[in-house]
Amino acid sequence: MAQTFRQPKILDIARREGRVTVERLAGHFGVTLQTIRRDLAELAEAGRLERVHGGAILPSGTHNIGYEERRGLNQAAKTAIGQACAAHLPDDCSIFLNIGTTTEAVAARLLHHRNILVVTNNMNVALILADNPACQVVLTGGTLRRSDGGLVGPQTIDAIRSFRFDQRGLAGLFDDGPADADHSKLSRSAPARIGSLADVDRIVTDRPLPDGLARACRAWGAEVVLTPP
Repeated sequence: MAQTFRQPKILDIARREGRVTVERLAGHFGVTLQTIRRDLAELAEAGRLERVHGGAILPSGTHNIGYEERRGLNQAAKTAIGQACAAHLPDDCSIFLNIGTTTEAVAARLLHHRNILVVTNNMNVALILADNPACQVVLTGGTLRRSDGGLVGPQTIDAIRSFRFDQRGLAGLFDDGPADADHSKLSRSAPARIGSLADVDRIVTDRPLPDGLARACRAWGAEVVLTPP
């Protein structure tokens, strides 16, 4: 397969899975490891991918992946994470779920929970939980961000601060509860710092944490839950 056809397909795989490896791509395309390394180097030079040991990931930085594209990224992992997070959330509790495709996966697994209150600034989460008659859903209000169905702004912040939650989630992190992150998020950086994993009791992810982060979590006393592959 010519390079001009192979590289766009490599990008498609990276967008779906968050990460590509040299060995897997070589097997997929039936080419040598060196050919794939050259492809990844060229894609990295063009700013389309970011090289990591053994492969490449989507580039980090201020440019985020489109929300619809993120919804399909690592979908199986997000489903498993959502199920694991929901398993740690009891009936008869109050929860805050923020904007994010993984928090949507958590919401989908709360449809059979009983007597729960979910406050959210994610309109997608609210629509999912509308199908659970035993769940009281409260939208925070605020300015609609059309790109992801999120409600943002000072009104949103004031509304969140007016509640007390048994479980709270900010940007995919459940402070004083489980945090959910598929493996692609662990190697990406973001332009803003929202919180620290040191404040989290439990992290739910689909792959083992990098050694340094795993040691830090042990020092913080944060439990790490791995979902089935």
